[in-house]
Amino acid sequence: MIFRMIVLAVTVTSLALMPVRAEEATHARFQTSMGDVIVELYSEQSPLTVANFVEYARSGSYDRTIIHRVVEGFVVQGGGYSEYFNERPLRDPVPNESANGLPNVRGAIAMARDTHPDSAQAQWYFNLRDNSKLNYRENDLGKFPGYTVFGHVIDGMDVVDAMGAVETGAGGPFDEEVPLEPILVLRVDPLSAWPAE
Repeated sequence: MIFRMIVLAVTVTSLALMPVRAEEATHARFQTSMGDVIVELYSEQSPLTVANFVEYARSGSYDRTIIHRVVEGFVVQGGGYSEYFNERPLRDPVPNESANGLPNVRGAIAMARDTHPDSAQAQWYFNLRDNSKLNYRENDLGKFPGYTVFGHVIDGMDVVDAMGAVETGAGGPFDEEVPLEPILVLRVDPLSAWPAE
């Protein structure tokens, strides 16, 4: 009986860690040189963004990348560069979904982009604090598209905070905000469940 329960537990754990399609991904595990971070993915509110993120993760695009930008008390950003600052191949941009009701609060993960709202591709960032100025909003001055939140850290926020406290400076093509001691993202795995039961 105990043997059967162990086999069942191992089987369920293995299933949770197997590659999953975007529509099956409910979580993602970031394995980094500073520790693991587990994120719950919000595919209902951000379906296109989650599908895009999962595809990059499944293709191995995030493996052996670096956290290339840290702004203390603001964000930790990665998903775009190898440790030698080679940019990873990019797919077409994903439409902005920032009007999904999900705010850029502490622990939220969102897509980085340039000034065009629909320009997010592979890069993401973790919010180190509540960053309301990054949210979608409308007022008498018009609409501010904001940045699409697509998940939230549910385990490992201490790791994200540790990343956010490292010393930064110039590195690669950047004049500032690069960790002086590289922080590696070893791999990102989309998961169908967390924790495995």
